[in-house]
Amino acid sequence: MIKEKLFHPALQEQYYVATHKSGLKIYICEKPNFSGAYAVFGTKYGSIDNAFRISEQSDYTIVPEGIAHFLEHKLFESEDGDAFARYAKTGASANAYTSFDRTCYLFSCTDRFDESFEILLDFVQHPYFTQATVEKEQGIIGQEISMYDDSPDWVVLFNALESLYHNNPVRINIAGTAQTIAKIDAELLYQCYNTFYNLQNMFIVVCGNVEADHILTMCDRYLKDTPTVAVETMPYNEPYHVACDYKEQIMPVSIPQFIWGIKLDTTGHLPLSTRTELSMLLAVLFGQQSPFYNRLLDEGLINKGFGASLFEGRNYACILFSGESVDPETVVNRIKTAFEQAKTSGIDPQEFELIRRQFYGSYIMAFNNVEGIGDALTDCACDGSGLFDEANIIENMTPNNLDRHLQQTIDIERSALSVIKPVS
Repeated sequence: MIKEKLFHPALQEQYYVATHKSGLKIYICEKPNFSGAYAVFGTKYGSIDNAFRISEQSDYTIVPEGIAHFLEHKLFESEDGDAFARYAKTGASANAYTSFDRTCYLFSCTDRFDESFEILLDFVQHPYFTQATVEKEQGIIGQEISMYDDSPDWVVLFNALESLYHNNPVRINIAGTAQTIAKIDAELLYQCYNTFYNLQNMFIVVCGNVEADHILTMCDRYLKDTPTVAVETMPYNEPYHVACDYKEQIMPVSIPQFIWGIKLDTTGHLPLSTRTELSMLLAVLFGQQSPFYNRLLDEGLINKGFGASLFEGRNYACILFSGESVDPETVVNRIKTAFEQAKTSGIDPQEFELIRRQFYGSYIMAFNNVEGIGDALTDCACDGSGLFDEANIIENMTPNNLDRHLQQTIDIERSALSVIKPVS
């Protein structure tokens, strides 16, 4: 494999990107002075990928909601035992997660990296599903779904997404429902695995006290030959307007919880520049140092759990304001007023510069943590950006970039409010 070295002279940081013969991308950041290492083996397959076909098929396959998450759970099992038991022998801390647009298997360790990395490359490439183990897992994940259904944080989020989107599958619960996972069998799991766990759709990230050439040698040794699979997910028509503008649910909470979302347009991922600019705009207008935040905090309309963030991935994007409030509707009206005032007055240059410096500082600090670097490289693998792109974006950003989004990107009419109210 030929590896490309990418170096940032101002940061004095570097990393490597290599392409395996299968098409799989490998990202490596050597940190020889660090004591530990972190590795990720991931696939660009998540909960939104419920309808798909491969190149030689004319019809789309529609699979049960929650199957990507179910597959993640089952992949740790093999005929010889459980991957977690194997990791216990090396002392590594292992985990996995399924999000809307990716599934990742990962571990961190302070020694015996090669043994742990071999385990990762092995179990992710060798699925083992039987109907008996699938039925056992249905009960386990069914209990997990019940826990999600009882979580106000989870419920308020998906009520917001269901309100914002008509057809985008991001509105579907990542874990599915008890009814949908009951339809999953071993054959469906193998079909999804063979479709999305082909190496061309996957990536590897390694950072820490490792050597790039050694990592690439191990990948050459353990990555198996797989046929190229061209996957197409089913297109859907997502209307411009929201599905509904308000959704309320009663749950045992002490203070009403809310999420107010603003729907954005995207095909694929939002460009990194847009993501960075929108995140900075939210920090300037609504962050903990903003007059807005402190004014509402003093008035008792919000508490320190209030936040504004960009929520985006492959083919979905929205801005979410979340928190607890005795009067969520008033908070939303105040947010709308803040947007309108900012459109008229523009972004304050001094407040912008303060936030811009904070963003740059946080970006630099991330290089002091192997998990931080690894997660950033995972994002790069999924959206095609480079690890140093954000530094250049932050350095060259001006208030005009944020003003442009106020005028052109954000339409507060495309919004929905989700509220969890206490039992009366």
